[in-house]
Amino acid sequence: MKILVINSGSSSIKFQLLQMPEKTLLCHGMADRIGGKNSQLSYKTDTVNSRQNIALKNHKQGLKHIAELLLDKDVGVIRDKAEISAVGHRVVQGGSLFSETALINEQVKQEIQDFADLAPLHNPPNFEGILVAEQLFPAAKQVAVFDTAFHQTIPDIANLYAIPKKLYTENGIQVYGFHGVSHQYVSQQAIKYLGLKKSKIITIHLGNGCSMTAVKDGQSIDHSMGFTPSNGLIMGSRSGDIDHGIIFHLVDNLGHDLAEVNTLLNKQSGMLGLTGFSDLRDIEAQSEKGNRDCTLALAMNAYRIKKYIGAYAAAMNGLDAIVFTAGIGENSSLMRSLVCADMDFYGIQLDEAKNSLKSDTLREVNSVSSKVKIMVIPTKEELEIAKQTYNLLH
Repeated sequence: MKILVINSGSSSIKFQLLQMPEKTLLCHGMADRIGGKNSQLSYKTDTVNSRQNIALKNHKQGLKHIAELLLDKDVGVIRDKAEISAVGHRVVQGGSLFSETALINEQVKQEIQDFADLAPLHNPPNFEGILVAEQLFPAAKQVAVFDTAFHQTIPDIANLYAIPKKLYTENGIQVYGFHGVSHQYVSQQAIKYLGLKKSKIITIHLGNGCSMTAVKDGQSIDHSMGFTPSNGLIMGSRSGDIDHGIIFHLVDNLGHDLAEVNTLLNKQSGMLGLTGFSDLRDIEAQSEKGNRDCTLALAMNAYRIKKYIGAYAAAMNGLDAIVFTAGIGENSSLMRSLVCADMDFYGIQLDEAKNSLKSDTLREVNSVSSKVKIMVIPTKEELEIAKQTYNLLH
């Protein structure tokens, strides 16, 4: 069966069409920098490799263009929409209701909408993707694969906040964790590669959204994001960890209302707020030209990641490997270098020559003498979503 996977991020849509269970990739691509000035749409098959600059104001436009490419008489890989048996959707927030993949019906759609307040940059485009896919591929089964499911194993010691307990028992305020499909996939690949029965791994997902997970013996035991995908690391437009007193100061003393603060922290902060740029490629380029704000922002970003490495190494009482993944983690040799610098105490030693090489396969970039493996593992969230979609329907 042909399964179309739609992975809607905060500013991108990755897509793949796979023949399952053979795992044959028929086409793939990405709508990138959605809502920005320089949005692009890439599309690849065995014979086609195209990239075009195209104005994409929102995720709905991106999905419609993707569907047109799939059906295009010259470059398309299907001739009829009915060839697609299922559409697998990455959904960021499933709360505590969804610990497994789910067949989408009206109730599931309502629950995805209900969780939108907890993932304001993600659940809305995830939901939009479902609605558009239902229109474009009416004969296909629609399946939701939840980012939060992998983190259901986080224990109470790390899962709860030090607030009145009834806010957890009655209102569900707790750590949910995100990017679970990615963290699950790359941690499984690392464990398989290392051949360890017992393992202590930190997975570092760096994209427009960024997060880290402490994975002990294959299970998530702590995660940098929490109740929403807003805290933790510095991200493209999200602040990450801040003193929550800043929110009250913005409202009580600086005249902002809560809606403005929400927008400020989620869409105007992070690397964008520090530099005026949200895309790390632009920030690195500006830093090379001597832009001090960009240089400082890169150092701040790496510093925050270092702090979480230290925390998670302590939480697991050891560390076998750190894994870089996602767009920045896989492609930015500079960010990996900044993160791994001066980490000798933890046995983390980078090989700069290995680190500078470009590759799209699993690889080590640590020195021979490094006690901790430093790995770059391309995340294959789409393949994982296709596998879970296929397994649900069979």
